[in-house]
Amino acid sequence: MHISSLPGDSGIGTFGENAYAFVDLLYESGQTYWQILPLCPTSFGDSPYQSFSTFAGNSYFIDLKTLENQGYLKADEYADINWGSDPQRVDYGLLYSQRRKVFKKVQKHFFKRLPNDYHDFCRENAFWLDDFALFMAIKDEHSGKAFGEWESDIRKREPNAIAYYREKCKEQTDYYKMLQYLFFEQWNKLKNYANNLGIKIIGDLPIYVALDSSDVWSDPKEFLLNDEMQPIEVAGCPPDAFSENGQLWGNPLYDWEYMKNDHYSWWVKRIREALKLYDVVRIDHFRGFDSYYCVKAGNSTAKEGVWRKGPGMDLFNTLKAQLGKISIIAEDLGFLTDSVQKLLKRSKFPGMKVLQFAFDSREESDYLPHNYDKNCVVYTGTHDNDTVLGWQKSLQREDLRFAKQYLNCARNLNVAMIRCAHASVADTSVIAMQDILGLGGEARMNTPSTVGGNWQWRARKEDINSENFKMLRYLTKLYSRMRKD
Repeated sequence: MHISSLPGDSGIGTFGENAYAFVDLLYESGQTYWQILPLCPTSFGDSPYQSFSTFAGNSYFIDLKTLENQGYLKADEYADINWGSDPQRVDYGLLYSQRRKVFKKVQKHFFKRLPNDYHDFCRENAFWLDDFALFMAIKDEHSGKAFGEWESDIRKREPNAIAYYREKCKEQTDYYKMLQYLFFEQWNKLKNYANNLGIKIIGDLPIYVALDSSDVWSDPKEFLLNDEMQPIEVAGCPPDAFSENGQLWGNPLYDWEYMKNDHYSWWVKRIREALKLYDVVRIDHFRGFDSYYCVKAGNSTAKEGVWRKGPGMDLFNTLKAQLGKISIIAEDLGFLTDSVQKLLKRSKFPGMKVLQFAFDSREESDYLPHNYDKNCVVYTGTHDNDTVLGWQKSLQREDLRFAKQYLNCARNLNVAMIRCAHASVADTSVIAMQDILGLGGEARMNTPSTVGGNWQWRARKEDINSENFKMLRYLTKLYSRMRKD
């Protein structure tokens, strides 16, 4: 369950009291992990997989009540704000406008009495924070336009243009630095609280970064761009049974040759910071490190593309040499070639198994639990799947019959799936919150290849209680998966 899906009265889940109550509930029910989506700021389509920065945090998660208690906000400065009509759905349009109004009030109080460690935070994170804050401030000056549409001098970071905007946008740059300070202060406290109770955070890292990001703008040499800072080729997936045109993601591709010659320093920084943010990192689209699909920039579909060789173990050997032991889960879903499977085996990272992919009555599946080895993580479903009860309604009759036979159940398929995941030999079992609550398709988090209506689901406050977790605690104990304090 992502932070955004926590209940609360300010439009989206935050690092406030409901997050701590959720951690307490995980502790009481014997859980070991809480898995969340990327914590970075959302951009296009409100997706956490398209962000303005791979290093920055999402300011929507900053808890306003905590700011009030710290003296950075007065109760009457945000008490009457409309955060939306449906407490179970995030209204990102309202958040964008209303949060900014509130945070501008916070800025007036914050800079009158700076925290003692504020300048230390800015100095320690300057390698990404300075560029991110300036990038966002310049974006505001350009009415939110993508940096590819900025004037040539600032798009290409010419020194005179950088100096001009640093001076012109100083107050707005400070605003974005303040938000990052508040985000990390609140997140680190919540994470430490969870860690002290023996609960680890599994985070998520998209393999690619967004084209319109401070990452690309500040480090263009790391990416395959032309002289105008535009991508030469972009990322995607070829056509398959689910998409006749393939998937055109549009992310810029890495210049792996440059990165290799630079000892993958950008990736070392990225993984190092991710492992500060989380205890375990799930890397999305792991197969892209073996080979990745390239589509010529400007194409309208992903039909015409080519596969190119990725960095393979060279990258992970470098990361391990620089960072020591790294706790990573490899998202290895979909069709895997022999070389991808070899890379996964050599890396020794656990792969993923999704039970919803297991029940094709026409053929044997690697996702059926009797085919697992121990070094994997099993899920009832991920953020890209429907809930179990929603998925059940979409199944072919033969597939549903097979699932019920395999799971030995006639009803409550969500409970049977949780039992099956926990009973498997998989080292770790992760259950979607919606499946614990027995919710239908209305609670789905994301439908891939669609824009709008995604990433919105939120739990109700009355859902976060011990009664709803009794079944999970029972099955966790039954299959010896209780947290070891």
